[in-house]
Amino acid sequence: MKISQRAQAIDPFFAMEFGKRAAALEAQGHHVIKLSLGEPDFGPPPAMLEAARTAVGGSLPYTAALGIPALREAIAGFYLREHGVTIAPSRIIVTAGASAALLLVTAALVDPGDEVIVGDPSYPCNRQFLSSFGAQVKLVQTDADSRFQLSADSVRANWTDGTKGLMIATPSNPTGTSVTPEELRAICAWAREHDAWRIVDEIYLNLGDRDEAGRAPQTVLAFDDGAIVINSFSKYFGMTGWRLGWAVVPEAMVPTMERLAQNYYICASNVSQQAALACFTPESLAICEERRVEFARRRELVLAGLSGIGLPVPVPPDGAFYVYFDVSGTGLTSWQFCERALDEVHVALTPGKDFGHCGAGRYVRLSYAASAGNLMEAIRRLGGLMDRLVK
Repeated sequence: MKISQRAQAIDPFFAMEFGKRAAALEAQGHHVIKLSLGEPDFGPPPAMLEAARTAVGGSLPYTAALGIPALREAIAGFYLREHGVTIAPSRIIVTAGASAALLLVTAALVDPGDEVIVGDPSYPCNRQFLSSFGAQVKLVQTDADSRFQLSADSVRANWTDGTKGLMIATPSNPTGTSVTPEELRAICAWAREHDAWRIVDEIYLNLGDRDEAGRAPQTVLAFDDGAIVINSFSKYFGMTGWRLGWAVVPEAMVPTMERLAQNYYICASNVSQQAALACFTPESLAICEERRVEFARRRELVLAGLSGIGLPVPVPPDGAFYVYFDVSGTGLTSWQFCERALDEVHVALTPGKDFGHCGAGRYVRLSYAASAGNLMEAIRRLGGLMDRLVK
């Protein structure tokens, strides 16, 4: 059987690979602390689970390809309430996870040979979707000085006549850092001036730090109504395994997105959509906010713990639930460090190799979506590993 060149070109998702190895160790009876995946330990709000139980008792037919109208309206209400932005529900596409949103958007926009700018490091699946549809992904190196994010200057410096669009994640996976609204505005303005599309991954937006007035981080839609936004129920709402996400697209793209959804997967899960409606009640949103605050506490615990054992974090995160720490002082590559952390002290992490080329051998991603108790124990174990490494 001949495997397609497209499939052969896709690298493994190493976070999942380390997850498999962690599961094998658990099967042998070891207590593995899994900090390799961005999966909140809380699960979804209780009201959502109750809504799911009620939904399961129904007939559960296919929904409309674009999603249940009531859910599209609820998401629009969330943007108005949390971000002060009015979005027509007709522009909101409910998808089978944010991955399906990326699939549809990429299929709608990318032709073979199109150049697309993406920051390095960045979430690997984003660029894999682009590459699968024939895009020439231009990974633009970032560093701690730029908070591991694209800047307007770096976008301008790397722009060519063949550039058709760009993709930005803010806050970012793997670094947990955000692009400032001023910088993002400048990047989007440049792209618009050159008739290029902008995909902005805002999956972690509502896990970002609040400002002094307690306001949520600003969505790109506040100043670039033509940007395409990807979001998800997985992180802020804790619905990872329910596989439900959404995209906000310009009105002119909606018919294209509908045709693609009809053909690629028909519709998102009916049960998940009905359950997600319960995420937008005042009670559920209050629970999600309490959890966001708890993630911020865990972040401080992890930052202090890593610093105490000699593992620096060059840029403290301001969103998501990841820290990107530097292992170069250990004399190991990030891959070697992750292997030893898993094999010797049973802590699962993700090497920088997953996220691009820039600093891939130097940085490791840690997800602090685990409980505070597990995080403290992980730091203690990693401290023991560091004691052996620095001798």
